[in-house]
Amino acid sequence: MRIVVALGGNALLKRGEPMTADVQRANVHKAAIALADLARDHDIIVAHGNGPQVGLLALQAAAFADVDPYPLDILGAESVGMIGYLVEQELTNAMPAGSRIATLLTQIEVNRDDPAFAGPEKPIGPVYNQEEAAKAKKAHGWPMVEEAQGRWRRVVPSPLPARITQIETIRLLVDAGVTVICAGGGGIPVARDENGMLHGLEAVIDKDRAAGLLANALGADAFLMLTDVDAVYQGWGTAVSRPIRKAAPAELDRGVFAAGSMRPKVEAACAFANTGGLAGIGRLEDARGILEGRQGTLVKL
Repeated sequence: MRIVVALGGNALLKRGEPMTADVQRANVHKAAIALADLARDHDIIVAHGNGPQVGLLALQAAAFADVDPYPLDILGAESVGMIGYLVEQELTNAMPAGSRIATLLTQIEVNRDDPAFAGPEKPIGPVYNQEEAAKAKKAHGWPMVEEAQGRWRRVVPSPLPARITQIETIRLLVDAGVTVICAGGGGIPVARDENGMLHGLEAVIDKDRAAGLLANALGADAFLMLTDVDAVYQGWGTAVSRPIRKAAPAELDRGVFAAGSMRPKVEAACAFANTGGLAGIGRLEDARGILEGRQGTLVKL
């Protein structure tokens, strides 16, 4: 099978963990073990999130007052290069000698008129308490959202991905048997001006939507979204919450899920499953079990 695997930024840097290089490398090592297990029997293409990492870079950039803060597209490129390096190195160590692996910094075109630019909803960066969130908002002018009670994060525009600019290059590599790490962080958001020139935009594309676009463009058989939650839950955060193990796209799409976190995963899973593919959502360490329908949430017609 050809499988696109989307690793959540929170799977690589778990909630509440210190945002250090050593912690990220340890988590990437665990991810590589799970990915190498899949790669024994399938062709995999790896996408990944960057929400915690790009938020950390934004904080670091804002703290250096001698230059204007770098825009999110450049910070996104920095974070994608960092994560791609770690994933590629750990995959090289985990897979058989001679495996061909490549990381491709990926630009994804979006619509400049996307309504997301008027209503930021994508959480990035660390979790703040209410007092810390108020200080960050005052200091930097960042919109903030309460993800859960007492847990606040910065939110940024998250436009829909329209076109992967390097899709032909990615296809050439995949068809040649290369394990490609691409569309990192949802891809770097770009748009064309009236002369057809590409320019970066101040936004973060949702990784799962971008990875779903990638899966369709490559004709993948399966699309796995691996995160730090074991399944999609009905009634998440309530006393009657329960995991959804298997669902048809139409059934799952009727559910109510958080806009900045689980909702994009559900929408991406439903969109891919509606094309006849197999979509799965669950924990990184359960990748094979999700694919085989034993763990996580499986979505198919």
